[in-house]
Amino acid sequence: MIQTPKNWQNFEVLDAGDGEKLERWGQYILRRPDPQAIWSKNPNLKSKWDNPDMFYHRSRTGGGYWENRSHIPVQWTIEYKDLKFSIRPTGFKHTGLFPEQAVNWDWLIQKIQNSGIQNPKVLNLFAYTGGATVACAYSKAEVVHVDASKGMNMVAKENIQLSDLKDRNVRFIQDDVVKFVEREIRRGNKYHIVIMDPPTYGRGSRGELWQIEDDLNPLVELCSQLLSSESFGFIINTYATEISTVSFENILKDKVQKKFGGSTEAGELGLPISTQRGGVELVLPTGMYCRWFK
Repeated sequence: MIQTPKNWQNFEVLDAGDGEKLERWGQYILRRPDPQAIWSKNPNLKSKWDNPDMFYHRSRTGGGYWENRSHIPVQWTIEYKDLKFSIRPTGFKHTGLFPEQAVNWDWLIQKIQNSGIQNPKVLNLFAYTGGATVACAYSKAEVVHVDASKGMNMVAKENIQLSDLKDRNVRFIQDDVVKFVEREIRRGNKYHIVIMDPPTYGRGSRGELWQIEDDLNPLVELCSQLLSSESFGFIINTYATEISTVSFENILKDKVQKKFGGSTEAGELGLPISTQRGGVELVLPTGMYCRWFK
């Protein structure tokens, strides 16, 4: 099953194909690579493809650079419902936000608001620029936001401020995720929801090596020790397309559902392509999700 966000006004995928995507971020049009778009571009949108405000050029030696054709600002703000986010294109082709995650933001907001628990505690691991942190804080949850990157934590703080949520209880931690979780276990802390968006490969704040095939299963086992009988949510997001969603769901079933009951679900996330092709709607696949819930 693939889920797509339905309520974006400030963002859309105009087209995708031939290894690229064309997006509208607020008032600006960005063109950048996307390896999932293996079909053809819409020939009727050639003029839009040829005239983006920013165009990411991939280097043959790795990485690349943005060509700012319209002299647009280095940073601007977009909105999703009542939430606001800072957009700033980076040298790694990203913009600081993954709009498909609005599916999970909506799910989290609904779960928190329907939980009957006042100010539930949320742990957001590999939290990046804090899309889920903002959504949970908006729902009046207490959030611990953990990421190894100082720069990403700074943007996440900015997103909290942009959304007028600076009065909410949010802690920003720059640390290796595994080491932080181990300390939380020793402290006896518990959380109602755990969220994680692990990279396929990465390094922690002090060079700690992370490989999803080897390290995700033991991390979920550790995180299960931070749950209690009142816990009601666990989300794993991933862009590791070589691993099946069934594998991630099996981890949640074995490490969480077996201990606490509840249910699991898994599937793909995607973004609808707004320009139809002869009445046919296409979807750009963007990643996978797996959830445990009660």
